[in-house]
Amino acid sequence: MSRRALANALGVLLLATTLGGCASSTWWPFRPAAMLLMRADRAADELRFRQALALYDQFLASYPDDLAAPRALESRDTVAAIVTTRDELSRLRSELRARESEAAKLRDEVARLRQELTSRQAESDKLRADLEKMKELDLRLERKTR
Repeated sequence: MSRRALANALGVLLLATTLGGCASSTWWPFRPAAMLLMRADRAADELRFRQALALYDQFLASYPDDLAAPRALESRDTVAAIVTTRDELSRLRSELRARESEAAKLRDEVARLRQELTSRQAESDKLRADLEKMKELDLRLERKTR
């Protein structure tokens, strides 16, 4: 083997060793922990909060001692709060729709009862008028019979 070939081989070996060492270090951006955390962050950025929450949980379970674990925990807690708030908002919206539906039914019932009251009031007025006529007739008959 020539000196040049040996130097090239040694250089390749040195480069492979260096890159191999980087792959296991904590700053190498393509290590599994970093890739998982990047996926979780991307999911959160894209508003896929349930997926982000699951990925943060997976990261924290798989890499609890990673240097990024405290940041991942903060991100996870923030995403969990968003998920909880959205769920609560959805529940409240559903409850609001149900109450609005009930209110509409009650408004319809009130309108029906008002209409019935108006009808009964008219009927009552007619009966009063008829009663007054009958009293008047009764008085006339009583005067004639005296």
